[in-house]
Amino acid sequence: MQHLTGLAALTDRFDGFILDLWGVIHDGVTAFPSAVDCLRRLRAAGKPTVLLSNVPRPNRDAQALMRRMGIADDLYTDILTSGEAVRRALRDPPNLWWAELGQRVFHLGPERDRGVLDGLSFITVPDPAAANFVLNTGPDDHRNPSDLAEFEPALQECAQRHLPMICANPDLVVVRGGVRVLCAGALAERYRELGGDVRSLGKPDPAIYQPVLERLGLPPDRVLAVGDALHTDIAGAGGVGIAACWVLGGIHGAKLRDADGQFDSVRAETEARTAGLSPLATVPYFAW
Repeated sequence: MQHLTGLAALTDRFDGFILDLWGVIHDGVTAFPSAVDCLRRLRAAGKPTVLLSNVPRPNRDAQALMRRMGIADDLYTDILTSGEAVRRALRDPPNLWWAELGQRVFHLGPERDRGVLDGLSFITVPDPAAANFVLNTGPDDHRNPSDLAEFEPALQECAQRHLPMICANPDLVVVRGGVRVLCAGALAERYRELGGDVRSLGKPDPAIYQPVLERLGLPPDRVLAVGDALHTDIAGAGGVGIAACWVLGGIHGAKLRDADGQFDSVRAETEARTAGLSPLATVPYFAW
């Protein structure tokens, strides 16, 4: 495992890049200046980049948010979100499980994620009693997003009614504007403990990488994935034979710093090894 100060040392070894969003390019509120600069440099070097994110919103909504942060569309080649993947699966069911979901959906999540359902022929219902299935996009705006217990009653009711659950973001936690909050993946994990039937779309599922590789038009060994979450970004890349660069300053940052606040390479290697993962390299932040 190489411990680098920036991405420049790796760019000549790869022809295309798969980049995570949250924790790598922005924190949900603000773009990281070093990341925007790195995107510009990759573009100038002629390296195609696809943003692959577990955000539970359609591509267009994720792009609109980035534009407001100052991340222009021409800084990257393409984008695919887990919310977009869910939207496509609801529109064109890939198998019988999706085809038999029914029409009435209980949405567990904030209003800003409702774009996943826009234009589709589903009826949103206010409580699980009237639903055929539940769409989980994460903590809603009416409860503490850092406390799983606040969502227990809703999860219990859905489980009692044997509602299939779609998880539109497999991440467990995210840092939004410096605050650590739960993601849909944490709610889905608890729902499985309650006996619930869950389907997740997004990293680390190998299926999410196929359209990305097709868009890049490159074999996996010529592509580098960059991400901050071991169990989604790094594990997902490894599962499809893609080398990975681990951004230490993201979701795992707090536990990887030494007493002086610097990233500890020994701690990073131990953390990755404990997770059964071997990223090619680490960088403190996504920077050139």
